[in-house]
Amino acid sequence: MTNEMKALVKAKPEVGLWMEHRPVPEIGPDDVLIRIRKTGICGTDIHIWNWDDWAAKTVPLGLITGHEFAGEIVDKGRNVEGLAIGQRCSGEGHLIGRQSRQSRAGKFHLDPATRGIGVNEPGAFAGYLRLPAFNVVPLPDEIEDEVGAILDPLGNAVHTALSFDLVGEDVLITGAGPIGIMAGAVARHVGARHVVITDVNPARLALAAEVADVVPVNVAQEDLRDVMARLKMAQGFDVGLEMSGNQAAMDQMVEALVMGGRIALLGIPPGKSPVDWSRIVFKAITIKGVYGREIFETWYKMIAMLQNGLDVRRVITHRFPVDQFRDGFEVMRSGKSGKVVLDWS
Repeated sequence: MTNEMKALVKAKPEVGLWMEHRPVPEIGPDDVLIRIRKTGICGTDIHIWNWDDWAAKTVPLGLITGHEFAGEIVDKGRNVEGLAIGQRCSGEGHLIGRQSRQSRAGKFHLDPATRGIGVNEPGAFAGYLRLPAFNVVPLPDEIEDEVGAILDPLGNAVHTALSFDLVGEDVLITGAGPIGIMAGAVARHVGARHVVITDVNPARLALAAEVADVVPVNVAQEDLRDVMARLKMAQGFDVGLEMSGNQAAMDQMVEALVMGGRIALLGIPPGKSPVDWSRIVFKAITIKGVYGREIFETWYKMIAMLQNGLDVRRVITHRFPVDQFRDGFEVMRSGKSGKVVLDWS
């Protein structure tokens, strides 16, 4: 095996990433070494590319970025059991501590010491990735590498969508980005009745209709109340999945929910947002913040759904060899794509 690899690095405090040659990571006794085959470009990666305020405060210069991946185990530490050389895998990109109350209780996704690969620690935009064996998720044969590379964002969608019982419920999704679209597919897969997804981006709404059995609504052109009337929803939506980080979308969601409605929040607003809390109180609305994936229950559920008919392959709209990574990032930044996958093989 070579001692050197290609890697996409945040080398300068400015827009962009840079291809560099880096040493292949050395693994410890509890780690595995993964040869990367495919990686997905995430919204977080766009923040890092753009070097916005969040990225400048969070990401150390010189870091190998990227956290959505599929690959193959090529080496493992002496303490690693249950994993084999040559095994296909993806992995949980949140590296947890083991000392907090949450972690010791098995609520790993709530550990306050969590660090992220590609954000705080060396990531997956590279020929090889060192990952704790604890974080490895083996891929069954039914899930190809391309889909394996987007299980991280699919996990965000699954965690958000399954926050509340959706069987027979009417669901409103605000934000038709790739995660919102996948959440729509999940909601329909588990038995939601009507799933409406809103946005102002016609390309994303068209993709939503192609990927999932949802009702796309451009709220710049169509009144959501008219859609609700057409679907014979006299009282409103039962569950809201907020994926946009847009305050106007959140306000519209609150108004469109039934009394006692429930909201799962994944979208992150830019800065502080004014909230009419009295409206939320008087409608007795439950709000849940969602971060990442439940480790590892979300992984179990989404793999089971993928094996049982959930199909999100069409959310991948663009594929590039890694040497054309700049084209991939420009497509993702345009807002006119679904998921963009880079091929490292």
